[in-house]
Amino acid sequence: MLTDEHFETLSKRFKIKAFAAKLREVCESDSYASYTFEEKMVVLIDTELAERDSKRIDKLNKQARFACPDACMEDVIYLPGRSLDKDYLNRIARGRYIDEHDHLVLISESGLGKSYVAQALGNAACRQGYSVRCFRLPRLLVDLHMGRGDGSWEKILRDVKKPDLLILDDFGLSPLEPLQCRDFLEVVEDRHGSASTIVASQLPVSSWHGVFADATIADAVLDRLLQGAYRFELKGPSLRQRDIPHEGSGQE
Repeated sequence: MLTDEHFETLSKRFKIKAFAAKLREVCESDSYASYTFEEKMVVLIDTELAERDSKRIDKLNKQARFACPDACMEDVIYLPGRSLDKDYLNRIARGRYIDEHDHLVLISESGLGKSYVAQALGNAACRQGYSVRCFRLPRLLVDLHMGRGDGSWEKILRDVKKPDLLILDDFGLSPLEPLQCRDFLEVVEDRHGSASTIVASQLPVSSWHGVFADATIADAVLDRLLQGAYRFELKGPSLRQRDIPHEGSGQE
């Protein structure tokens, strides 16, 4: 006969807390009286697995540091004229581009939801077990600049290199100075061929080269980011207008 001590052992020593709680329920509830031993084991294993998956996804979402943590593919709006194909975007969200280390570019004017879509793709990646990290590029470049002074520069680069998917928002808000160009190249070069990056920008790709103070670095960065990248250009009216439903807060 199972005792409280047995349940405590399963929960704390074996660290299968959800399994233990469900086992107690199975033992005490008449709902499972007709279940075979194998059927009960399936319920217990599935319960523990679901709990572990949920915790893992929560941890990945926290590590991603999304500006809009509730962004999800289910809430992306596909208005006429927005230039978003639902089936195509959802196929992208399944993560094959991450497995193949491809990049993705999102372009739109302010208020059309590119940041939301980028983070929704990041959320979808977390659900599938990929590690994700989200930055506003201007903030990341400031951190790298400060890191040169306090000795944390290499650590920041290592941290940026690690995730399966890196989201860089607000590229091109202002011109990049020579040192910023070099730091951006380091970020892109470290991930080239080994991990995926999403870049969101208000600028059309044709204007990206002009953001860089150093034309040679511009060529190197853009060649690595844009070669074979998936591109989405969002159009239409601003989602901030009151008569258009929002996908969520924190959109650009």
